[in-house]
Amino acid sequence: MEVKKEAAAQGRGMPTAAQLEAIHAHAHAELKAEEVYVFSLRLCDDQVDREGERFDTAALPTLAKLFVGKTGVLDHNWSSEKQVARIFAAEVVHESDASYIKAWAYIRRSAANAEIIGDIEAGIKREVSVGCAMGRRKCSICGEELGQCGHEKGAYYDGALCCGILCDPIDAYEFSFVAVPAQREAGVIKTFGAGRASLKELAERYGAQGEYRELRKLSQLGAEYEKQLRTRAVRLCMALELGLSAPMLEAIAAKLSAQELKALSEALEQKAQRRFPPTMQLAAPARESGVESGFLV
Repeated sequence: MEVKKEAAAQGRGMPTAAQLEAIHAHAHAELKAEEVYVFSLRLCDDQVDREGERFDTAALPTLAKLFVGKTGVLDHNWSSEKQVARIFAAEVVHESDASYIKAWAYIRRSAANAEIIGDIEAGIKREVSVGCAMGRRKCSICGEELGQCGHEKGAYYDGALCCGILCDPIDAYEFSFVAVPAQREAGVIKTFGAGRASLKELAERYGAQGEYRELRKLSQLGAEYEKQLRTRAVRLCMALELGLSAPMLEAIAAKLSAQELKALSEALEQKAQRRFPPTMQLAAPARESGVESGFLV
C-alpha cells in the first residue's frame, strides 16, 4: 500500500558538529558547516488526518529509520531536477497528545538553492508530505482490514471515531514540500529564535550526553508509570460497568494527568471494594448436633 501523507518544516540554520558528522554519512565529499543549511521537520504523526487515517504509534520508530537517507523533493515529483534536500537523522518524539517523527534534513548552500532556503526561512515552504509504503490499513474499531469489516471510515461507533490505522512499514520513499498537507501538523518545525538548539543538541555540544540520557530515562519511566495508571483506571471503570465503551474510557483517561489518574484509580478502587467485598474461599462446614467432632475425618 503506497501512502502519501503531509506534514511541516523547524530548527534551521548552520549544522552543529554532530549534525555535520551525520551529514557526511550521506555526502561524497567533506562539507564545511557554512556550506550546509539544515532544518528539522515533523514528517508524520499518529493523529487522524484529513483523509480519516493515522499512522500506528508502534510503527513510527521503524518508519523513522526508513526515512534516514531519503530525499526531499517538490510536489512529489520524482525527478532529479526537483531534489532539494536529504534527511540525515530522524527520531520519534512523544508528547502528551501525540507522537510524531521528527527528522533533520540538509540542503547545500548554492546560488541555485538560495531561493528554496529563503522560502523556508520566510515560512513559505513549510508544509511537507511523506511518500511511504505501509503493509496494512486496519480498522480502529475492530482491528480488521478496513473496507472488509463493515465499519465505515469517519463514522462513530459507541462514541468512538472509525479511522484507518496504517501499520507495518515496508519502505519510505521521500518527503515533499506541498501546499496543502493531509496531516494538519506536518511540516517544517517552527522555532523561536534563530539557531536555537534542542536539549539533545545542547547535550552533544557541551558533553552532557550522560545527563541527557539519564533525564530521558526518567522521562520514559514517568511515561510508563502514567500508562500503567491509565490502564488501571480504564480496567476499574470496565469492572464497575459504568456504561461506557473501552475506547471512550481510554480517550477520557488520555486527557488526565498522572495525579488525576492516581486520584481517580484510588476512588474507583474504594468503590469496587464496597461493591465486591472480599469473601472466604472455604467456609467451615456446619456441625451436626450430637456428633462428636473428635471422631470426624
